[in-house]
Amino acid sequence: MSRCFELARSGSYYVAPNPMVGCVIVHNNLIIGEGFHKKYGDAHAEVNAIASVKDKSLLKESTLYVNLEPCSHHGKTPPCADLIVKHQLKRVVVANLDSNPEVAGKGIAHLEANHIEVKVGVLKAEGRNVNRRFFTFHEKKRPYILLKWAQSADGYLDMERNDSLTRINWISNEKCKRLSHIWRAEESAILVGKNTVTLDNPTLTTREVEGPNPIRILIDTENSLYSEQGVKRWNIFNDQAKTLVFNYREERKIENIEWIKLNKGEDFLKQLLRALFERNIQSVIIEGGRFTLDRFIENNLWDEARVIRGLPFFCNGVKAPELKLRPIISEILGGDHIDYYKNP
Repeated sequence: MSRCFELARSGSYYVAPNPMVGCVIVHNNLIIGEGFHKKYGDAHAEVNAIASVKDKSLLKESTLYVNLEPCSHHGKTPPCADLIVKHQLKRVVVANLDSNPEVAGKGIAHLEANHIEVKVGVLKAEGRNVNRRFFTFHEKKRPYILLKWAQSADGYLDMERNDSLTRINWISNEKCKRLSHIWRAEESAILVGKNTVTLDNPTLTTREVEGPNPIRILIDTENSLYSEQGVKRWNIFNDQAKTLVFNYREERKIENIEWIKLNKGEDFLKQLLRALFERNIQSVIIEGGRFTLDRFIENNLWDEARVIRGLPFFCNGVKAPELKLRPIISEILGGDHIDYYKNP
């Protein structure tokens, strides 16, 4: 099952909103086939693992290990449970049941109805961690929310800005910057507020690594940034990735930019997360400023946080948010400290 997890993570950049799934087929304690889900819409892990077995006659006496319940419905690909039944595998071992209501136990029931022995719950905690975005999305009906920020050694997000200090105040080193871009590639979307755009003019892409760009989400309630001049000025409106603008004024679409109008009389974050869920956006990394980060923290709408503590001292400026939790793990990268938090 541990090998299933390793294989599953190989598809981390490209399978969302599907789960990451790895599959291993064992005959007489020897692995005879492996596979993983490589890309959304492509063959599932079980299909690739079965296809990799050279002698298909061995399948009848083999055990199939998979970290998530085999699907039992027709989606972009045929049901994996049907394929397992077709090849008459002797036994199936699963880490986690599928939270997607289209599956949710139906795959296991189909296998057992066809006299295949099934064991569920092997390394289930690790399995849930591998697919924490997927489980959060289906069980909480919202994206998995990851907070990320860098703070100075004395606890500031930024120096005070003025007309003579408009440049970005870099805190983290180049190694951490590259790691941050890997983190972006692993999430479906990235979110910032209007102030971050006007102060830093970020591109919000994965240009430091090879990986897909996340969908860019901008909170601009008065829709004040976009104009013909704004398109040229603000990088978030360039054509390198899709951009969603959440605002109170209009709803329209121009090429890769979509404006989503929210109701001013309703809770902003709840409307935002509902709209992202309806668009099948499974995870969001929040890279906004103090105001944006605090809104998610104060409403307890976050699942994980990653905080980079750099070497510079700012002495004054914008204070970093406080989680009032102990990190679950800490590491040092290029001299910077990285603290990882989970929302209990």
